[in-house]
Amino acid sequence: MATRRIISSEKTILEKDDHPPEEKSNISPAVPKHVIFKLLGFTLAMIVVPIGSYFLTVDTVFKGNSSYAGALAALLANVVLIAYVVVAMNEDESERKGASKMESRKDR
Repeated sequence: MATRRIISSEKTILEKDDHPPEEKSNISPAVPKHVIFKLLGFTLAMIVVPIGSYFLTVDTVFKGNSSYAGALAALLANVVLIAYVVVAMNEDESERKGASKMESRKDR
């Protein structure tokens, strides 16, 4: 029965490590807090605005016609969704502009 002997200059599997021990790990979140808060705000608006508009308008504005109140609720849900897309696109553009300004400053 043959066994493999480790030479003293050779590292064992446990001693081999790709990362140096003094390197600190990056524990920052992958998504910034302000993005999470915007998402939570639009999620709340997506729930409250259509349902609230339905119940506020079904008896007051449309006098019991639930079809019109439901159509208005669907329209307002789409308005909230489009607003979220616009805000997200503007935020992405501002991040790109900020990144390009930082790169131009580094080149100087």
